[in-house]
Amino acid sequence: MITSLLGKKIGMTQVYDANNVIIPVTVVEAGPCSVVQVKTTENDGYEAIQLGYSQKKIKNTSKGELNHAKKAGLEVAPRVLTEIRLTEPSEAKPGDVVTVEAFSEGQVVDVLGVSKGKGFAGVVKRYRVKGGPATHGSMFHRRVGSVGMRQTPGRVFKNQIMPGQMGSKNRTVQNLRVVQVISDKNLILVKGAIPGANGDDVLVRTAIKGQRKSA
Repeated sequence: MITSLLGKKIGMTQVYDANNVIIPVTVVEAGPCSVVQVKTTENDGYEAIQLGYSQKKIKNTSKGELNHAKKAGLEVAPRVLTEIRLTEPSEAKPGDVVTVEAFSEGQVVDVLGVSKGKGFAGVVKRYRVKGGPATHGSMFHRRVGSVGMRQTPGRVFKNQIMPGQMGSKNRTVQNLRVVQVISDKNLILVKGAIPGANGDDVLVRTAIKGQRKSA
């Protein structure tokens, strides 16, 4: 059974549970996703399926992408493709459609996405460095400070915090509970926040560590 689904982050809201307690949730439009390719141990050396989500404009589609989609019986190439590794052979076939019905309320899931990009940032914003005195002419306020040493070792160590690009990284939020599944609208409501801005693509999968805990 396929336990992963591509989707789009809609935004955050809040719902009431059976005890009238407010729960903050993120609304994800998950699927429907088409199975574009099935990889097997005999042909590819491992078991996996390739899922496609949304549709790509014809003018932006290459001939190779279009032919790859036609092999699965799709007239339009998917806008987003991802490969899901499997531990055992799947009964899925190219052209099958996966919907939110693969998930259920109360289930624990992981959500993968790209965090919001915040541009070039200094160490105070990027790593919460304290910085220097704010007054008294210190001339040292929001800088990183010393990053190297003297003759020994005579270099800057790896992973030294410095200014740079903040955000726009692949991030995974684990063990989020599915509060509600709205099948007719292809919506999943998960408790808490997930990476990315509204409208960004995300991947919802059955929680890996959550499965281990329950086992």
